[in-house]
Amino acid sequence: MHRKTVAQIVQALDAGEFSCVELTDHYLKRIKQHNDTLNAVITLNEEEALAKAKAEDCARAAGTHATLSGIPILHKDIFCTQGLRTTCASRMLDNFVPPYESTVTQRCLENGMIPLGKTNMDEFAMGSSNETSYYDPCKNPWRTDAVPGGSSGGSAAAVAARLAPIATGTDTGGSIRQPASLCGITGLKPTYGRVSRWGMIAFASSLDQAGPMAQTCEDAALLMNTISGFDPKDSTSADKATPDFTAQLNEPLNGLTIGLPKQYFSNGLDPHIDKALQAAIDQLKTLGAQCVEIDLNTTDMAIPAYYVIAPAECSSNLSRFDGVRYGYRCDNPKDLKELYERSRAEGFGDEVKRRIMVGTYALSAGYYDAYYLKAQKIRRLIKQDFDQAFKQVDLILSPTTPTTAFKLGEKNLDPIEMYLNDIYTIAANLAGIPGLSIPIGFHEGLPIGMQLLGNHFSEERLLNVGHQFQQQSSWHLEIPNDYQG
Repeated sequence: MHRKTVAQIVQALDAGEFSCVELTDHYLKRIKQHNDTLNAVITLNEEEALAKAKAEDCARAAGTHATLSGIPILHKDIFCTQGLRTTCASRMLDNFVPPYESTVTQRCLENGMIPLGKTNMDEFAMGSSNETSYYDPCKNPWRTDAVPGGSSGGSAAAVAARLAPIATGTDTGGSIRQPASLCGITGLKPTYGRVSRWGMIAFASSLDQAGPMAQTCEDAALLMNTISGFDPKDSTSADKATPDFTAQLNEPLNGLTIGLPKQYFSNGLDPHIDKALQAAIDQLKTLGAQCVEIDLNTTDMAIPAYYVIAPAECSSNLSRFDGVRYGYRCDNPKDLKELYERSRAEGFGDEVKRRIMVGTYALSAGYYDAYYLKAQKIRRLIKQDFDQAFKQVDLILSPTTPTTAFKLGEKNLDPIEMYLNDIYTIAANLAGIPGLSIPIGFHEGLPIGMQLLGNHFSEERLLNVGHQFQQQSSWHLEIPNDYQG
């Protein structure tokens, strides 16, 4: 069963090859079998998942089932799930059980999907390797001494190892696309506002966006049909009609113009990744696309701007975790000041504290204009850079990451080097545009990803190009050796 894509599972369930209960039980057993090695899942939702699967079997028998009825899914542990622990992989929320359901998870439930549990992640989504988790790092299923990428590393590892056919992730600076690349799966960051952020615990509110992590572009499109759309509970949700993201998957690529930013193919790129990209570019050309070189002159400004804006928003969003209302509270504080200080000092990890301090500094009197305001001006220039590029081309193609997955612990002592791992993904979040990562090869047993960027609300086109490429390749169907059976 676990070798099937979501689209194939839907067909098999419709044909009666197996029941929703049998399918759900199969994936629950795989999680139990492999999670001690991978550490991809923080909380298992076994009892409720089987009960939901039984209900979906009844709905199917009655002919009242929804489109993705019976499809198991794992959710990144940043989405609030009613009655199911939601931790953000932090000691601060280790005991937090939300009284409400996020819009993303609620829409999945309404479409008949089976929530298997919650996946490991970087604490409060802050990291590029999944090593900042309070529950210890997740491992890359292709090589367990390597990172899966972050912050949605648990979701990426779980889908790659077929512990679930599909999962949700969130992307603030590359946190869907980067782990998708490092684990050899498909990951889509939608346009900012395309998917509701309500009930998704905030890191940087103007950058965060939820999206699918799947085996194929077709599967990602199916989940986008479920989770997308206007939400009156989210003031940043785009009041825009939601298309059928599967409708254009089989459209030919004739006449498509793809831009290749010369700044993204620089000396910092691993030559093996460059070689795989050139082969992928050649494949797209045979499918009818033409490629032209373009300039994105603000590329070098993206990381400095991001690491002012994101920590500034993080320092504001995380101020609510004070040990008073919910979450971790220190033992026996002598007064209110010590309650605040110790609860936050003991509840947050090092990376979260680092970003809170940087953000608080950037927002403080005397430094706001010099850092935060200047970073926002650079953000506007980055958006204008993309606007100008999309007047010349339909899509932009680039590496997703500068290297394949690095070893656990390799970059922990150098935060700057860790931040540079998101060099190709951050600009899309600053501009609010959609981005897709798909697998295009391997080097020394580790996956290589290719990123496609589009103009605002062009997810259909991105998925179309990705799907057409995947029709001519099989990289996305590869399963790590230890997880095939």
